[in-house]
Formats: sequence, C-alpha cells, structure tokens
Amino acid sequence: MTDHYFTDSPAATDAERRPLDVTLAGREVTVETAGGTFSPTGLDKATAILLDTVPQPPSAADLLDIGCGWGPIALTLALRAPEATVWAVDVTERALDLTRRNAAALGLTNVRTARPDEVPANLPFAAIWSNPPIRIGKPAVHELLRTWLPRLAPGADAHLVIGKNLGADGYQRWISTDLGLPTERVGSSKGFRVLRTSRPAAG
Repeated sequence: MTDHYFTDSPAATDAERRPLDVTLAGREVTVETAGGTFSPTGLDKATAILLDTVPQPPSAADLLDIGCGWGPIALTLALRAPEATVWAVDVTERALDLTRRNAAALGLTNVRTARPDEVPANLPFAAIWSNPPIRIGKPAVHELLRTWLPRLAPGADAHLVIGKNLGADGYQRWISTDLGLPTERVGSSKGFRVLRTSRPAAG
C-alpha cells in the first residue's frame, strides 16, 4: 500500500502506535511507529543501506531529511550531529507526529518537523539524506528533487537511495543533466543504489 504517499493522515492514536526496537547511529533505541507510514514494522532495507553508506554529517549546520516517515533518517542525523539542526520534512501529520515523539523520547532537541511549505524558503542545507518516495511516479519525484536538491549549500552533498529496478540510473542521469548537479553512484547493495549529488563550492 502506498496511500501514505498521496494523502494526509491524522496523528496516530495511542492504540495505533506501537513500539519498535531498532539500531540507529550505532545505538539500540526504542521508537514508535504506526500503520499509514512507510515501513512501520522496521528499518527498511533501502534506508539501512543508505545509513550504512553516508559519511559523518556536518555539525552546527542545517540538515534535511526529505520524506521523514517515522524518522529513522532524521533521528540518525540528529544522533550523529547533535549540534546541527535537522529538518524532518513530510506531507502527513502522522509522520511528523511520530518523528516529533521519537525525537523527544530520545532526548533529541535538534529535530524540527515541518511540512514542505513550513521550511524557510531561503534556507540552504549542508547535507540532504533521503529515501525518496519513488512510487509516487516520476513526474512527482522530479518535482520533489527539483524543489530540494538545488537548496544544497555550496560544497554540500545529498545522498539518496533508490532501487535499481525503480530507475536509480535514470534518476542519476536526470539530476546531473536536468538539474546540473553532478551525481555519482557511491554505493550499491541488494538491488539499491546510493547516489551522491554535489553542489560545487562557490568560486
């Protein structure tokens, strides 16, 4: 089911939320998930591959997770870069509420949850990590990437994980040519590609 990609959903009730034990940033933690979000039963394979591939995020900077779901990427960013501000962006209140709750439960005060239009328009990001919702269709994914990737700060990188059979190589070419942002494959495992998109340093 992919309805959560297309329609807003209210915050999960106490009865709907359920605990999940998971390893994030090398720590065993307990978070809450709920139906109606991506991969509510555990850390999905693609996100796990992404988190195993990415470098240490910049500190004391603004970092972005596009499509936060219950928060595994945003929480990892916050755990690994406690001085940074992590923007966890999603279109559903259910996902944003779960990420807020999970950040609070882990004592992470540097996570800001937001809908796309709530992120300051001129804010550049020192890193973007995302397992983008490819199944919303290519035009919508193009619009999503066109919205966020150009907001990389000069010299910054985005890391995306995309299934090979869901068009990873095509997205790599499209980002490089249509968006003009150099993109290369930096990881490949279990049918997934990790792509690194770079914005050249100023000057």
